[in-house]
Amino acid sequence: MDNEKDRFGEKMRLVEKAKEDIYFAARDRELIEKLKARLRKVERAYAQDLVLLCPKCGGKLESYTFLEILLDRCQGCGGIWLDRGELEGILRKVARGPLARVLSRFVARDEEAPGEKR
Repeated sequence: MDNEKDRFGEKMRLVEKAKEDIYFAARDRELIEKLKARLRKVERAYAQDLVLLCPKCGGKLESYTFLEILLDRCQGCGGIWLDRGELEGILRKVARGPLARVLSRFVARDEEAPGEKR
């Protein structure tokens, strides 16, 4: 009889442990779903932040390449927006080209005083 009570007690402990495992597994699933929902919300907000808006008209900015430099152009007003250092980069590239030599000759002539010769 003691042996049967012991077996019954063992079965009860196993049932309690199984119920406990089921409860915590369900609780873990709920928490994981909440975390996934929060992650999706953060990812949507991050994706919306990636859309750049024009400071002038609020239109969407699209990126394009000019002289190997990435610039932003507004689809609404057509404005071109530069980030830090992009204007200097464009000027450096233009200053090295063949057009820069021609322009520098004209600018140098205009800057000479009237009566001076080269």
